[in-house]
Amino acid sequence: MSRTWYRRLLLSYFPIFLLTVTILIFTSFVFVNDISRQETKKADRVASRYLVDNVDRVVREAEMSVLAEVEKNTAYPSYFREIGGRSTSDMYAIARSLRSLSDDSSYIQSVYLYDQRNKVVLTQSGLSDPRTFPDAEWLKKIDAGEPGSGWQPLRDYRSDQSAVSTRVLTIDKGMPLPFGSEGTLVINLKMSAIEQLIDNMVNEQLSFMTITDGSGGTVYQAHAETVDGQMLNELKLDRLGWTFSSGIRAASLFGWVSVISYLWVAIAVGTVVCAVLYLIYITRRNYKPVQVIMNRIEAHQIRALDQGGKRTDELKLIDDVLENLIHHTQDYEIKSRENELLQRSRLFTELLRSERVEQAVERLETFSPLAGVSDSSRFAVAVYEIERYESVFRDRYTRGDQNALKFALMNVFQELARSVQLQAWAEWMGSDRLAVIFLAEEDEARMMEAQRKLAESYRFWVTDHLRLSLFCGIGPIVRGVQQIRVSYEAAESVMRHKLLQSGDILLADTEDSTPRLLETYRYLQTIAELVKQFRMSNGQWREQLELLFEEFERDFVQDETILSLIQALLQMLEREVSVMSEGLQQALSREQAEALERRLLEADTLNEVKAALSDELTDLFRLYVSASETKSYRAMVSEMKTYIEENFANPDLSLKHLSDRFQISGKYASYLFKTEFNMKFVDFLTELRMKEAERLLLKTDCPLQDIALQVGYANAITFGRVFKRVSGITPGDYRRQHRGLPSLES
Repeated sequence: MSRTWYRRLLLSYFPIFLLTVTILIFTSFVFVNDISRQETKKADRVASRYLVDNVDRVVREAEMSVLAEVEKNTAYPSYFREIGGRSTSDMYAIARSLRSLSDDSSYIQSVYLYDQRNKVVLTQSGLSDPRTFPDAEWLKKIDAGEPGSGWQPLRDYRSDQSAVSTRVLTIDKGMPLPFGSEGTLVINLKMSAIEQLIDNMVNEQLSFMTITDGSGGTVYQAHAETVDGQMLNELKLDRLGWTFSSGIRAASLFGWVSVISYLWVAIAVGTVVCAVLYLIYITRRNYKPVQVIMNRIEAHQIRALDQGGKRTDELKLIDDVLENLIHHTQDYEIKSRENELLQRSRLFTELLRSERVEQAVERLETFSPLAGVSDSSRFAVAVYEIERYESVFRDRYTRGDQNALKFALMNVFQELARSVQLQAWAEWMGSDRLAVIFLAEEDEARMMEAQRKLAESYRFWVTDHLRLSLFCGIGPIVRGVQQIRVSYEAAESVMRHKLLQSGDILLADTEDSTPRLLETYRYLQTIAELVKQFRMSNGQWREQLELLFEEFERDFVQDETILSLIQALLQMLEREVSVMSEGLQQALSREQAEALERRLLEADTLNEVKAALSDELTDLFRLYVSASETKSYRAMVSEMKTYIEENFANPDLSLKHLSDRFQISGKYASYLFKTEFNMKFVDFLTELRMKEAERLLLKTDCPLQDIALQVGYANAITFGRVFKRVSGITPGDYRRQHRGLPSLES
């Protein structure tokens, strides 16, 4: 039976294999054949185009050489200008010129000049009578006006009466050039020379070339052989009206393609043979486990037959076994997805938040490292925080290194806890905080002391090995898993009051878990009074600062709230005093505020925060007092008001102009106006200008443009727009109404 299965396994591959190989071979042959035809056609077109261009060049150069000689030689126009008789010297000069043209070009058969006015032909041999001239038939067509412009169809030509005719291409040019009608210059090109050019450029063994004229008649067949092959390209030569048809001879048509095709077939056959051998090898190798299975199936069937059972189909038996295996695998994958680490981390979070605490004891026994947990067990929670996490830890290490260090920190803590016989379960609760649940002993004092010593040894190890600092908050001991949240919230609460407590290890009470209501408005009142004393240059602001920090200590304010209130203090100062001078603006800039915020964050106690803030405010107070003493407030306001009243007609008067004039910031100048006159600088200036404008409108007859210039506006349009916005009517209407003048409508 095993050999039968081997043959079935082997033969099952062959049909699709042979079909695939056959399709690939056929597709490859068609693909290569098509590419070969396209490339052959392209190569033939390039060669044919080159041949056509050469024929066109030869014909054009022959024509242009004759015309150039005729234009250069003065004998030609002189010949036609003489009325009384032809000059013998001109005729000799033209004859020599015609002879030279025929001798210099291998493509020119002959060139002669036909004088239609005197009915005489001038050739390289001299004068001839048109009636006895060998090319008399063509002269008759010229007299009849039959030949058109350009090169004429191929014709027979005889150089004398007894000579054999030759085929030539002819073109007629009216004389004198360029559009004369007194004579005709006849240029005949040798067709035999052009045929030789074509024969030299066409490989008679590989390709053919057929030339036909506009009527479809054959002009020339390359090498004078019959066409036996496939035409690939047709090219048109407009100068002669010829069509060049080219292709590959049948004997050589795609011969090289056949070689490639045979090579592909040989490669394909070799590939098939190699594939068959490799298929047999793979089948033998892959059949070994199948053979083992089939041997077991055969042994099972033999035992079943010995026991009187029926013979079961091998495929049905394999299907049943695989189905059972799939079910077991699916069950295993479902259980794997509910992995222990995820369940463990979820349980830890739920215990700290008192969520889903039902059956928590059983789940603790299953997923946590704590042993011997019961409903009456006592617990304590500690929270460890990495100090200056962003600057010391996050910015120093990559994300991969951070994860590795956090894993190491958690494992080190577990090892230290086991070394002092404490059952602890540690998990990271955030980027910088490690929370720990302890299974506490009955002796609370001994348990708290053990936790404190463990925290000290852990901090020492981390500082010594990782150069990191830890801050620890230890919650009170509670009974039952439902109360774990109380211990955790108490530990977190003392972590939020690090500035108000001394040391890096803080012990919390149960009361610390209860949130306190904070009356923020009381601190804001103190801050407002401090800012007021500061703005009045009164040194009593220091007393308000002391009072503020005493309130922080008395009310046990959280670190985050303290920093927020200090930020509010700085913002209120910035709004009140920064307008005084550029120096104050720089001292209260965003960069300086961020630098102070970094100093406050690095402070370990509330006294350090107060000292840093006091130093900053002292320096700021000195700048403020210096700016205030530079100029008296009232005197400056009075001086500015007088200056504006005297110079309101200056169109360049602005806050920038005032800041340059009185050496203060533009923002401070605006602040002074708003404080002293309860109006903006722009409104104050506009009011002065409008009062003067009303006076000029009533007392003078000046045009509006002059009035606009006198009150500080560049043109009457701007002045009129502002006047109407303030007074409600235009300047012209205002003058007419108040001076009793008739309106424009009446």
